[in-house]
Amino acid sequence: MAASPPVFRFAPSPNGRLHLGHALSALTNARLAAQFGGALLLRIEDIDLTRCRPEFEQGIRDDLAWLGLVFEPDVRRQSEHFSDYRAGLDRLAALSLVYPCFSSRREVQVAVLAREAETGRPWPRDPDGAPLYPGSCRTLPEDEAQARMAAGEPHVLRLAMDRALARAGTQLCYSVFDAEGGTRQVAVDPARWGDVVLARKDVPTSYHLAVTVDDALQGVSHVVRGRDLEAATDIHVVLQRLLGLPTPLYHFHPLLADETGQKLAKSRLSESLAELREKGLTAGGIRVRLGFG
Repeated sequence: MAASPPVFRFAPSPNGRLHLGHALSALTNARLAAQFGGALLLRIEDIDLTRCRPEFEQGIRDDLAWLGLVFEPDVRRQSEHFSDYRAGLDRLAALSLVYPCFSSRREVQVAVLAREAETGRPWPRDPDGAPLYPGSCRTLPEDEAQARMAAGEPHVLRLAMDRALARAGTQLCYSVFDAEGGTRQVAVDPARWGDVVLARKDVPTSYHLAVTVDDALQGVSHVVRGRDLEAATDIHVVLQRLLGLPTPLYHFHPLLADETGQKLAKSRLSESLAELREKGLTAGGIRVRLGFG
């Protein structure tokens, strides 16, 4: 029986306009999909209903069309599939791997500062530099936690990482593929992320849970994304194991930086593709500039 063709995806968030870094990622996905004879999907990651806007989604489509990229016709919007993420979350909860946390970011920061002052040592940080959650709510009695949630108190749902790893096993890994088709295995260390957030009171998912579920439901076999998400793959691999989902092959492309050496980002108002287009740059020029000429 012939193997199924590989499936790639480009998954931007419509919370701003695309910049050159997004173009690099989209073009890399398209080139590798063509090289391996695979399908290329477009996914709109719009779980943040506050910041994501229809005009930004249309801008994404305009920019990708301008670059000459063609995707499979069915586009998945995460905001239309919250029930899928809730089902995954419920499966983890049934395994006693999820607990509610009522601590605000400010309260977490205060708790961490207090522990640093008490011990005289820096508190552990995750790969993004944020302090690990100190576990203030992990020992809350279940009846108290349920009552606080029923009362509508703001909270998040966290993955109890120690219990998750006890169930999933500590010998977790994934494979990285290169343009020539070679692969190498990479061991993961999800514990360095601590008890990550999987959902919030007002949004029944997080980036980590949503992309893990989406990749499985869409049959994504090859994930191509920037190196800034390489460490986060640890979380996705442990979630895949816990939920009984396949682990795709991964490829991490370099990041683009501005003149100050910082990576391009919407949050830093990096120059968008629309702005470059207004200056007279052509799609062909962008392709050449990014090494796709």
